[in-house]
Amino acid sequence: MLTLKAILDKVKTELTEKEKTREALYEDMRKATNFSKQSILRYHQNKLDEARRLIEEAKEIILKLHKMAEEYPSIVYGGMFSAALQEYSEAAVFLTLASESRFVSPEELSVPSVDYVLGLADVIGEYRRLALDALRVGDAEKGDACLKVMDEIYIELTALDEAYMLVPGLRRKCDVARRIIEATRGDVTQEVRRKSLEDHLTRFERARGRQQKVRKNRK
Repeated sequence: MLTLKAILDKVKTELTEKEKTREALYEDMRKATNFSKQSILRYHQNKLDEARRLIEEAKEIILKLHKMAEEYPSIVYGGMFSAALQEYSEAAVFLTLASESRFVSPEELSVPSVDYVLGLADVIGEYRRLALDALRVGDAEKGDACLKVMDEIYIELTALDEAYMLVPGLRRKCDVARRIIEATRGDVTQEVRRKSLEDHLTRFERARGRQQKVRKNRK
């Protein structure tokens, strides 16, 4: 027969081991989140190979956590893991879309639909950054292409009908996305007008130069 002390010692050991496991899993979640964020940053810095390496590291951790969830569901399936999945989804969707012009599915990423959708909504913000980078170098065409992708994501998300209301936080993200899109639309429109005026002035100067040359030749 076990004494009370022996019973409680066993309980203490189990709780200590569980706490160690919790800390280790939370550290993995933080790493996955950080790798995903860094992957996006590297892409914006035109370091595509490094961006892909980081997203692969994040993916390995996500898959590991899914396996650990079988043994520790109460630890893994918490708010922190959901946040990590959203960051990973955002990064993976953004990288694939920006480099391969295609959308990846929740199944390809091994993430729940809700976390995928919330991550997808945040891709709109990353595409604004791409658009602004393009506009800074006068590439209005690329800026407009980015805007079209932003519009597509927003329209499809808000067209989810009943499912739209079943994803906590999606309405707020879409409200933010709408403001981001309208700001980007204004930036793109302004650059297109500036470029059009610049092209018009260039043509005008060339035409005037030709006319002056003709007058000189006539003299």
